[in-house]
Amino acid sequence: MFNFEKLEVYAKAKKFNSAVALFLEQTKVSRNKKDQLERAAFSIMLNIAEGSGRFTKPDKRNFYIIARGSTFECVAIFDYLKDLESLHLP
Repeated sequence: MFNFEKLEVYAKAKKFNSAVALFLEQTKVSRNKKDQLERAAFSIMLNIAEGSGRFTKPDKRNFYIIARGSTFECVAIFDYLKDLESLHLP
């Protein structure tokens, strides 16, 4: 088992990534929006994993900051999709 697999935040990111995949399977979302959301959600997991393998605190922090940014990106995409839904747009 790798160190990142023991992190609660990694487990939550993994669960979120699975939920995003399920959401996208069940929802009509344009290809470019779907791709952006998939990549952002996956980036959260990958940056947490990569950051945990770094040796210095600044190096680790950099990857965790990127993961946090990808989380905000996902929130913004869901906010946008919610607005589209309320307007009944694809």
